Amino acid sequence: MKKTLVSALSAALVIGAASTTFAAANPFSDVPRDHWAYDAVSQLAADGVVEGYGDGTYRGDRNITRYEMAQMVGKAMAKGDMSASDRALVDRLAAEFADELNNLGVRVSNLERNADMVKWNGKLEYTYTSERVETLRDSGKKRTNDDNLLFRLEPSAEVNSHWHVNARLDAETKMNKDAGEAGSDKVELKYAWAQGDYGDFQVKLGKMELLSAEAYAKPGALIFDHHFSGAEVSFGKDLRVKLQAGRISDEELTDPANYQAAELMYNGRLTGGVGYYRLSSKNYIPFTGGKEQINIWGVNAGYSFDKNNFLSAAYARNNNLAMDKKYKKSYQVSYDYKGANPEDRGSWGAYVSYRYIAGAALGATTDGAMEFTKGVEVGTDYTLFPNVVLSAKYFRGKDLNPRVIDGQDKVSKLFGRVEFFF
Repeated sequence: MKKTLVSALSAALVIGAASTTFAAANPFSDVPRDHWAYDAVSQLAADGVVEGYGDGTYRGDRNITRYEMAQMVGKAMAKGDMSASDRALVDRLAAEFADELNNLGVRVSNLERNADMVKWNGKLEYTYTSERVETLRDSGKKRTNDDNLLFRLEPSAEVNSHWHVNARLDAETKMNKDAGEAGSDKVELKYAWAQGDYGDFQVKLGKMELLSAEAYAKPGALIFDHHFSGAEVSFGKDLRVKLQAGRISDEELTDPANYQAAELMYNGRLTGGVGYYRLSSKNYIPFTGGKEQINIWGVNAGYSFDKNNFLSAAYARNNNLAMDKKYKKSYQVSYDYKGANPEDRGSWGAYVSYRYIAGAALGATTDGAMEFTKGVEVGTDYTLFPNVVLSAKYFRGKDLNPRVIDGQDKVSKLFGRVEFFF
């Protein structure tokens, strides 16, 4: 490589980085003022990127070694006021001379930073569930078991100092079904969204997780534990406002629902909030007496007695359902004790909750209690090894489905899960 080429590349870097015209004195006797690279060489010398030779010459027409080029690249990397295009050029040069830089003991920090811009998290998860229904109509019992294995990847990539993009990719297989059987295997891009963070203001765009405000309690969300496509804006610190708008789709809905929501939450030792959720879809007409719209109001509150003990309650109501008023509400009361930390071996937690999951719970967390049921749910989790967490839940109650004799069908569910985080 010719030194003249190096000068051209270096000049581009310096011109892009400097905010003023070159004014540094030229220390090299063999670079005259009328030389095309005079300004660049002078500034490079002033910045300490090039040193020349002991006799005061630059020798720009001389072939240089990769070792000498690596020295200049390493010094250029130390400059902190480059434009994005110049920084990209330095990074490409650093990649080319990585071996020489390592031999020189130069840490290629920019390359490492770029590599760190994409981070991967994920887990391998095995879940076993067993649902049981006891009916008085025919004195029969029905049991449904399910074995599910899930592999999840969650990449996050930095765009700039404020924005990054996130995704979740799930690959699932039903271990109690034969390969190729309908519903046995599924690979899905679950979420993909861009997120901008500006202090206490945050914006999200794309397909993302939808958790209603009361989901901070151990049993999970009372109204929504689902996903939606659209936009979310939130702002505030202890008192935080969240606004959402978009569409909710579901395998059971042929016509996705338009969705808007607003939440106000206060987080502290005393936690509380209110939420309003509006959905419209032609699929709702059979359940709303001819209306396409559903409106749900929710309130929640919680209190931390100390770092280990937490009591919470949530209530929601859907006034648009063409059903008896007892089916329009949903509520839960929960007591949480401690909690398993995946990184802390031996940590554990437990909870007990009474849950009433009916018409205001359009997509509640149903690891324990099922849709249109009421009863007691208990659960526990334990970190067996670092990043290996065991959890179990048990629910027992009665069916609330208005199509059966109310309260006459007994239901129960056993839930077990092991998660390997990475």
